[in-house]
Amino acid sequence: MPSLLSRTESGSLILTLNRPDHANAFNLELILELQTALKDAAQNPKVRTVILTGAGNVFGAGQDIEEMRQAAGKISYREHLHKTYNPLVLQLRKMEKPVIAAINGTCAGASLGIALACDIRVASETASFVVGFNAIGLVPDSAVSLLFPASIGLGRAAEFTFTNAPISAEQALEWGLVNRVVSFADLMPETIKLAAGLAAGPINTFGLTKRAFNRAALPNLEEVLDHEAELQEIAGHREEHRTAVEAFIKRYGR
Repeated sequence: MPSLLSRTESGSLILTLNRPDHANAFNLELILELQTALKDAAQNPKVRTVILTGAGNVFGAGQDIEEMRQAAGKISYREHLHKTYNPLVLQLRKMEKPVIAAINGTCAGASLGIALACDIRVASETASFVVGFNAIGLVPDSAVSLLFPASIGLGRAAEFTFTNAPISAEQALEWGLVNRVVSFADLMPETIKLAAGLAAGPINTFGLTKRAFNRAALPNLEEVLDHEAELQEIAGHREEHRTAVEAFIKRYGR
């Protein structure tokens, strides 16, 4: 079964994270497939917008914890981020076409960073948002340390990162974490309708506008991603992380 599904509709490329048995968590294969799909979409003139969503009732659980445990001691977390999530976040921000996240359920960890790097977020009323990193002894990466406080404020970001408490779709809308909340059944139809409207618009101008937003609001994005990687390398070697991962595996079985 492919880990990334792809189809086109009304000028939009719809990419679906398809690891439902693993809560659509990212493994290396899925990350590299998504990087390739986004590269192709950026270069394809027939693709006017991109929609990113998850299979089933989960958007994404972040990094696959079992893969993380198996790679412990074999790979630098800093090198891993520079190969995987950091370029993925930059692809989303630098793609000069609108990218919409259709958040169909739980969105946690690195998946939260990927959703926040998209231009627009439409959430199902069943969606929830969990930062996740501190719960396994790691620091926020995938630009979460920048994009999460920028969306909901530093105080709220600190509380929900430290406590790992979920944020409901309704709360996310009130705080500006998402643009719209719709029913689960309406999520894809409404997102495709939104994307189709954008696809009919001035795509080149949208691209220049993204450049302007990146310069004005995210001028230090690459620096932040690099610093996150440095901090993750430190956190990844601490006993707090090892014991937290073992506890997670024991509790959830993956």
